[in-house]
Amino acid sequence: MRVLVIGGTGFIGVHIVRQLLGQDHLVTVYHRGQTHAILPEGVRQIIDPGCLMPIQKFPTEVFDFRPELVIHTMAMGAVDAQAVVRAFAGRAARLVLLSSGDVYRAYGRFTKIEPGPIDNALLSENAPLRTVLFPYRAQASSPEALQYWYEKILAERAVLSDPDLAGTVLRLPKVYGPGSNEDLATIYRNRNHPDWRWTHGFVENVAASVVLAAVHPSAAGRVYNVGEAYTPTIAERLAWLPPSTIEPDLNSQFDFRQNIAYDTRRIRTELGYREIVPEGEGFLRTLGARHN
Repeated sequence: MRVLVIGGTGFIGVHIVRQLLGQDHLVTVYHRGQTHAILPEGVRQIIDPGCLMPIQKFPTEVFDFRPELVIHTMAMGAVDAQAVVRAFAGRAARLVLLSSGDVYRAYGRFTKIEPGPIDNALLSENAPLRTVLFPYRAQASSPEALQYWYEKILAERAVLSDPDLAGTVLRLPKVYGPGSNEDLATIYRNRNHPDWRWTHGFVENVAASVVLAAVHPSAAGRVYNVGEAYTPTIAERLAWLPPSTIEPDLNSQFDFRQNIAYDTRRIRTELGYREIVPEGEGFLRTLGARHN
């Protein structure tokens, strides 16, 4: 299959590209050249240093590649998601969006931007979404800043809305691995909230879920949660992780009564997804890479 990966040089994108190539797909990566990554031999790169976020236009070389599948690792809101749909509707067969669990109402209640009571039911793909849009706008330095226009809810709507381009959405967990969150601070600094749960995912496993959903015919038009089959509490994680010198965060204003725990059964039952690296091994490998 001819696969265009938009982004593809970042923490998750590199693993997606490697796994696609390992399955003998023909892969082209379109990026801005701002993130330097060692991509496998055989991957074509189209570099556009003048391209700005949000990406709204694509060079001719991208269309000359004639992709059957487009994986967008960088679409953050309505503008760039709508742009990629316009560009590839009628050209490609499938568009895959990397989204986030911050679309859920539970996340808004955790960050206190969304009113309402705590609800700690597992978050299925049908769980309520936030009603308060633009969750990071208060942190934006200007209307041009990413935090101002970021909204994955609107990006999802755009990707799933065009009848001429089948969309697939992957709602990612907190991703970790060598190169990002490698000190597992998202666990250690929250040790004073032992009952809190936040779904994580080892980067190679997250990439495997993206690749599987991208190439699987049954995934067209579907939304999938990605992450651990079971989300442990912070206390359960710390019980088997090695000790850390990271100090607990005592100043957070978030509401840790609200879990961010996914139900990931859909991708497992519909597509047969299984981790390629046991999550426990992923945690230990991540910490080991940091100390090597």
